[in-house]
Amino acid sequence: MRRFLIAGNWKMNCGPNETAALLEELKKETPVISENVDVLVCPPFVSLSMSVNHLHDTDIAVGAQNFHFEDNGAYTGEISATMLEESGCNYVIIGHSERREYFGETDEGVNAKTKKALLHKLVPVVCVGESLAQRKDGVHFDLVKNQVTAALEGISSDDVLDVVIAYEPIWAIGTGETASPEQAQEMHAHIRNTIESLYDSETADVIRILYGGSMKPGNAEELLQQNDVDGGLIGGASLDAKSFSQIISAAEKIS
Repeated sequence: MRRFLIAGNWKMNCGPNETAALLEELKKETPVISENVDVLVCPPFVSLSMSVNHLHDTDIAVGAQNFHFEDNGAYTGEISATMLEESGCNYVIIGHSERREYFGETDEGVNAKTKKALLHKLVPVVCVGESLAQRKDGVHFDLVKNQVTAALEGISSDDVLDVVIAYEPIWAIGTGETASPEQAQEMHAHIRNTIESLYDSETADVIRILYGGSMKPGNAEELLQQNDVDGGLIGGASLDAKSFSQIISAAEKIS
């Protein structure tokens, strides 16, 4: 039986007041969550503690969108894994395409953050994916394989079981475009094969691979029905409680 993860990445949206309102609406809209579906919201840093407090009596987990791989120090404006752990976070997104593109995050940095997250018992949601130009050039499979390999460098077979991979076709983020179910399945299967080559087939079967390119209520069920799509990293649709709950319901229906 499959176990999905439906994760909402709120990006730079929703301060504490908006967060409180959205979470109250989400609690009303969200269906009963079974053991086969995990639900996660990732608000901005300033709204994390409020989110943990609002959701403590629910089955919805809270994660952060980023952090620094050092525990503390002179890194103005940064947040450490220790701080996230103390705030009550369960997950953290690592290496999102926007972090790579706008803030110069590297594969080496993603690897360092993944190791640090695991050390602090935070589930890392590691993002990989190609641009439209890279897909057109036919390098997308090699690129994603290299990103996955670099992110998991030096991570043991035991620890890697706690890692989540999120495939982001960058050309489908915030554009309204979506990879076809066949395209999503093709890349997810490629990612799973890469993990198998690094570890073994049992490990590859356990690791969840999310689709992160404009999943919404209208396409969620078809995407989640693909054999190697284990959930979604949801952007815009996660800011609407009804839309997000409908995606959760689609996962419940299939699981």
